[in-house]
Amino acid sequence: MRIKVGLKCSESGDINYSTYKNSKNTTEKLELKKYCPRLRKHTIHKEVKLKG
Repeated sequence: MRIKVGLKCSESGDINYSTYKNSKNTTEKLELKKYCPRLRKHTIHKEVKLKG
């Protein structure tokens, strides 16, 4: 089952991206290095739940 998750910047606290993940295959939380537009640099983004 695929669920929608948000990717929250660990430095600024903004949710900049949303994506889908398969909750059965990927049980651990996503942690990706993505671009943060507020800080204008690449930072670690961690998975958070989205409403809805």
